[in-house]
Amino acid sequence: MSASPPAAPPAAPPAAPPVAPPGRLGIVGCGYVFDFYMASLPRHPGLSVAGVWDIDAARLDAVTRHYGVRAYPGLAAMLADPGVDIVVNLTSVGAHGAVTRAALKAGKHVYSEKPLVTDLAEARDLVALAEARGLRLSCAPSNALGATAQTLWKAVADGAVGAPRLVYAEFDDNPVYLLRPEGWRSASGAPWPYLHEYETGCTFEHAGYHLSWMCAIFGPVAEVTSLAGVSLPDKTDRPLDPADTPDFTVAGLRFESGVLGRLTCSIAAPLDHRARIVGREGMLSADTYRSYECPVFLERFTPTSLKARNMRGVRGSTALQALFGVGGRRLPLAVSPPPGQGDVPPGVPGPWWRPATWKRRFRRWQMGEQDKSLGIAELADALAAGRPSFPPHDFTLHLTELTLAIQAGGTRAIQTRFLPLTLPARTRAAAPDYRSLARPAGLARLRPG
Repeated sequence: MSASPPAAPPAAPPAAPPVAPPGRLGIVGCGYVFDFYMASLPRHPGLSVAGVWDIDAARLDAVTRHYGVRAYPGLAAMLADPGVDIVVNLTSVGAHGAVTRAALKAGKHVYSEKPLVTDLAEARDLVALAEARGLRLSCAPSNALGATAQTLWKAVADGAVGAPRLVYAEFDDNPVYLLRPEGWRSASGAPWPYLHEYETGCTFEHAGYHLSWMCAIFGPVAEVTSLAGVSLPDKTDRPLDPADTPDFTVAGLRFESGVLGRLTCSIAAPLDHRARIVGREGMLSADTYRSYECPVFLERFTPTSLKARNMRGVRGSTALQALFGVGGRRLPLAVSPPPGQGDVPPGVPGPWWRPATWKRRFRRWQMGEQDKSLGIAELADALAAGRPSFPPHDFTLHLTELTLAIQAGGTRAIQTRFLPLTLPARTRAAAPDYRSLARPAGLARLRPG
């Protein structure tokens, strides 16, 4: 009797279709800054544009033709699209609140340009709405996630300069009125809204770039003392409403941790974007927030290097500064893959032999580039991984209150606070122990006789 054939194994159930990570974007607002986000999106392959919308039909048509993206017929259509995971709010400052509120009510996570809004009570309401609906509300800027800021953070955490005592940050952004901003255009042809920028103020527009990394490293601010005023009443011959928005502020910051800080914002003085962290044993410095991979320098204080600063010849010579250890040594940056994927180096579009390609290469080498989409990639990755995202809601509220306080002027205690942040694991994995590199440079290594 022959054996019966073995029973066929049960058929495997059909594989479930892969769930796309939450990186499909609906972008509201196609003005000047829109092109900077579009330029950096290719660095984050987990992000894609489901569609865009702008209240200005001509701008909407221009960007859809320039980038080949889909245009929604209206905001309601975008918010009703189940293919949109995150609404990116790039509207003018005055429209931030209404667009963000509508997106949250539609069940969408939101990434907003800075500032979140210009009223703290409204900011609290938006955060409460997001949390009540289980949604994330994130806000620019994202430079605190870049390699430069992460290197500063890691070096402080490693004790490379000893206990931090002072932090100085500058955002003088040139006498803008002399640079003919009326003619500035973005890649897709959007004019720079210089009148709106003047009316909003450089503090609202710029303070967050430095406040974000300062607060990430040193924690909440307890008190702000600010001098705010108009240094350029004649920056335009067009009427401004209001006409008295500060174009200069300098703020003293008293952090709860005991660190003292200073932040300057202006559009009257020549460009200065420096960041400096002074510790008991040394100083960390970086030249600009604008390049996310700007070099970071570590100077260990010694009598030799400190006394050398008194010499006019040293102050005027980079060679003598290196000899005496003034300015310190360049640190290896904490360069790690962007959130959500492996390293995707930015490319320079265009054939290598074209002059325009070399012009773009030179500009990137000399000026660096902001990865505007880095914060969106962080939000999308945090949603996919089910982890907290940066910045958390309480951090965004705190930066909103700080910005409002600095713009208003005077002295005031800060009411909001946030739980101290921890250095991201990806930075710890990518960076060395900077304490091991904390050696004096040049002749500063020699002990005085």
